[in-house]
Amino acid sequence: MTSSDSGVAPAGGAEDPSASPVVVVGAGPGIGMAVARRFGAAGHPAGLIARDRGRLSDHVAELERSGIKAAAASADARRPDDLRKALGELRDALGPAQILCFSPFPDVSLIKPVTDTTAQDVRAALQLSSVGAAAAVQELLPALRPGATLLFTTGGAAVAPSADRAVSAVAYSAEITYARLLHDALAPDIHVALITIVGPVGPEKKHKPAVIAEHLFRHHTQRTEFQQVIR
Repeated sequence: MTSSDSGVAPAGGAEDPSASPVVVVGAGPGIGMAVARRFGAAGHPAGLIARDRGRLSDHVAELERSGIKAAAASADARRPDDLRKALGELRDALGPAQILCFSPFPDVSLIKPVTDTTAQDVRAALQLSSVGAAAAVQELLPALRPGATLLFTTGGAAVAPSADRAVSAVAYSAEITYARLLHDALAPDIHVALITIVGPVGPEKKHKPAVIAEHLFRHHTQRTEFQQVIR
């Protein structure tokens, strides 16, 4: 298997410009776009999925101005059928993706104390995290080749659960379990990695999106541990 087949950087620097696409589910202006820029700089076309069509168009234009081939499809990660359709549209536009970054922004309206958290709140949070993740993986899995990478992110409630932020702890714990099971089932041909970020993310926040993207890119190229906690 050649380096271009695997998507892993050859010794000595930049990746083959014909590297396979990366698909970002949750392609907002923070981590999602930072991932698209970082992988795009290494030669990966970027497929973007988010709910806001207008913002997606702006993101594609920004990437293309930087010389990165990009396409976008609108979908709500909580709706498996919509997500599968969007992934199919990106496959038609860019070719089969061999890298997934699943990083949708959580619905902050669901975050409340555990005694105020309803069954509907838990269901909605799980739909965004675990159900959405499973829908994306199942759509991409038949076309994945040895060297493919599945990347996930969660917030700090995954490692420090709080009764005041109940759905975050429940949903992230489920997503981590799902991703770990994928890791165990698909290794070593397909690498699965998850980053848990403790603290806020943003250009002026504790964790810079570009730094998180660099960590995710390292997981793709070095293919070592399953979970990393960034504090």
